[in-house]
Amino acid sequence: MTPSMRVLLIDDERLARAELRRLLAAHPHVEIVGEAANAAEGVQQIAALQPDLVLLDVQMPGGSGFDMLAALDHAPQVIFTTAFDRYALQAFEVNALDYLQKPIQPTRMAAALQRCAARQPAIAAPGASATPVTTPPKLFIKDGERCWFVALDDIRLFESDGNYTRTYFDTHRPLMLRSLSQLEERLDPQRFFRASRRHIVNLGFIERVTANESGGLDLTLRDGMAIEVSRRRAAQFRSLTNF
Repeated sequence: MTPSMRVLLIDDERLARAELRRLLAAHPHVEIVGEAANAAEGVQQIAALQPDLVLLDVQMPGGSGFDMLAALDHAPQVIFTTAFDRYALQAFEVNALDYLQKPIQPTRMAAALQRCAARQPAIAAPGASATPVTTPPKLFIKDGERCWFVALDDIRLFESDGNYTRTYFDTHRPLMLRSLSQLEERLDPQRFFRASRRHIVNLGFIERVTANESGGLDLTLRDGMAIEVSRRRAAQFRSLTNF
């Protein structure tokens, strides 16, 4: 038996959620695990239910779908649903699975679900092993009008900037409305190292390590950026790495 795809519906309109249920009823491999009527409920439901996929309305009272995703520690797979086509470009810029404009056509829903299943082989292939497929955890970052889904493994550096944290990946450096300490609590300490009060470094992006005159270390990242590690933190760094 093919494992089911666990789906959470988030839309402020009750009739819209009912229509999504009707469309999804045609897909026996889909299990609707819950509903939420606003962004705050959505955050709670995602944390509690851990769905495979979220069907998410963009425009909701009390916070948009983009705002909700930015409040999550890890972003799930998302299909945006909305009546407003002006959000379409923004949705695709954040690399969502798909964008469905209301009223949603059954063929478009089917194609979107197939795209999701393709990223989850244990769901996509009948008769396949039910072993869970591990996908890299992602952050959703919203800085002004720009948004990104980013795999944590692709982030090379977090840098404190007041009450914000600047995030370095590819050529981008957006700000997140979270402190470095808040982020540190959610990151894998075997992968991300708190080098100083200002920096958390992805160990996989370190290219060179040299001792400095103060007894600490200077880390050089692949992009050439230099990060200083204090003497106190240097011993912890050596215990984590082969440098």
